[in-house]
Amino acid sequence: MKKVGLVMRKIQFAESQGPRVFAERLRNIARELGVEIVFISPERHVSGHDWIPGYEHEKGDLVNYDVVLDQIYGEGIEHVIYTVSGFTFLKMFLPKSVLFPHSFPDPALTGYEMMKPFYSIVDKAIVQTEFLQRQLDTVFGVKEVDVIPIGFSEELANRHFDPDSVVDNRILWIGRDEENRRPDLVLEYARRNPDKEVFMVFGGLRYKESMKKYDIPSNIQLRFALSQDEIFALMNSSKVYWSCSKFDTFAMPLTEALAMGKIVVKPEHPCYDHISSRHAFAGNERNWFELVNMAAASPLRVSMDNRDYAFSKFSSSVMKQGYQDFFDRWLR
Repeated sequence: MKKVGLVMRKIQFAESQGPRVFAERLRNIARELGVEIVFISPERHVSGHDWIPGYEHEKGDLVNYDVVLDQIYGEGIEHVIYTVSGFTFLKMFLPKSVLFPHSFPDPALTGYEMMKPFYSIVDKAIVQTEFLQRQLDTVFGVKEVDVIPIGFSEELANRHFDPDSVVDNRILWIGRDEENRRPDLVLEYARRNPDKEVFMVFGGLRYKESMKKYDIPSNIQLRFALSQDEIFALMNSSKVYWSCSKFDTFAMPLTEALAMGKIVVKPEHPCYDHISSRHAFAGNERNWFELVNMAAASPLRVSMDNRDYAFSKFSSSVMKQGYQDFFDRWLR
């Protein structure tokens, strides 16, 4: 069985959010295709918090190259997917390496200036959306870019789908306690709309501590580090899924929300253009609260248009076909 290394930060493997979920899905799909995905990460934590000066983001990755290369060479790996731009220099040692970005140099993101030099030497990438494919081409001149979604679990989306269990006033938001994700807006919405039940779900347990700095309204329910099974159950019971992030590379919960037939409220930023089904409404800070209330008041309990669109565009079957085509070319 051919081995492929998947290089991520240690903390990304540890948390129950996008990068870890992607890693598990990729490993399972690759196994079905006869490819073994080997998880690779630095053995030492540079920091559990990206914002500590001197240890944030890509700076930390640069001091971990020896640890990462030792693991890769020890496994006899020649093909590597790396998810953090700080590991771009891997291509000096492993020509068959490809970037799958978990972040992107966008002005809305912390550390984007630091990321840009790394992207200037990327030559091959896999991205989840056509928007990122266009950005890599127009901004950084990267022509060899495959678009493969991080496919949601069809089994979970079918097992948990039950329109009769939808709670009409329940709003779901999934994110991090980071400025880019705008948790402050969700808290303010809950304060102004006491008739709504608002669930805020965070991928990591570390956010239990950071959320203590906020005044949490009584109609807010906080959840941390939920399993995929728990996410889909909660998603099913919610009427509206709301994303208010400034920018997103993965937007995985949005595709899962479509798959569960949620009415979706999302940002106007073009990075969300792929979330474009009939009952997905784009807005901004000036009108989001009104859009969320309009969605909650809709006579529709679920949107089958959104669900059908998600299954055709973002399912694990679509992801599997994408990687089968990619591996057939890359692993020759």
